Amino acid sequence: MPIPNSSYTELITTTLDNYRDELADNILNHNPLLARLNRKGNVDPATGGAKLLENLMYAENGTFAWYSGYEELDVTASDVLTSANFDWKQANVNVTMSGLEEMQNNGKQAVHNWLKARIRVAEITAKNALAAALFYSNTENGGKSIGGLQHLIADLPTSGTVGGIDASLQSWWRNQFYDFSTETITASSTTIQHAMNEIHRRTLRGTDKVDFWVAGGTYFTFFEESLQANQRFMSAGKGEAGFDSYKYKSGDVFFDENCSNTRMYALNTDYLFLRPHVDRNFITMKSRQSVNQDATVVPMFWGGNMTISNRMLNGIILA
Repeated sequence: MPIPNSSYTELITTTLDNYRDELADNILNHNPLLARLNRKGNVDPATGGAKLLENLMYAENGTFAWYSGYEELDVTASDVLTSANFDWKQANVNVTMSGLEEMQNNGKQAVHNWLKARIRVAEITAKNALAAALFYSNTENGGKSIGGLQHLIADLPTSGTVGGIDASLQSWWRNQFYDFSTETITASSTTIQHAMNEIHRRTLRGTDKVDFWVAGGTYFTFFEESLQANQRFMSAGKGEAGFDSYKYKSGDVFFDENCSNTRMYALNTDYLFLRPHVDRNFITMKSRQSVNQDATVVPMFWGGNMTISNRMLNGIILA
């Protein structure tokens, strides 16, 4: 079996290991939704377990009552809590160096320069893959990818199982939705804000409200065009560092190329989480030598999933 230069192997492994936290931060800040979750502390590492669990309050305490004097009080136990459970999902990207590349990049400085370029490729790959997966339906890649917004905030919320809970049986576990087709309204720049008004009202619970809207090309364009008549009153701001957004009520409105053209998600990000495993958050493993190739492979791994703890306060607009 070929034996690559051990000093090069150590350099690759050490550099990648030192770069792990920066890599994870770069990936989170590549996407406005991930940046929002990160800023709010909702990128919440998990330590293990068979499933990722989110505690839910699905009912109010039934013992509340007005009373007078010595009237008996209701001390019946109220079962108001349950948990949603989400599967672990795994991802991998590898940095490789062939024996030929080792010969071509002779010396530590040459290897370091080569390594920076190869890490950059791995970073871009991971950024794009995770950004796309945010909108997955939990069926992509044979169900091995994370369950993204199309899974957590369903097109048809009256059916399907999310977090181990069957929404067809539990009405409190259904997200809100506005379907232009069933409303017999044509989606356009003159109707998009009506749909957003409806979803905003349905997801409003006291001070709990949608703070993040994300749409694909068609619906984002409809929203943008709906503002142009009042453009002098409109200002494009930056709801997250580096990302242009518009303001709608108290929420920021973003375009994401990974979102379907005819979908707009209304998110209350207090209840949306990215849950990486503490030991698989783009962690670098020991280098490995191929048994049948003149090559060194340094693998990086990620494990976790997206989770949600309140579907009812999140919604979708679609046609």
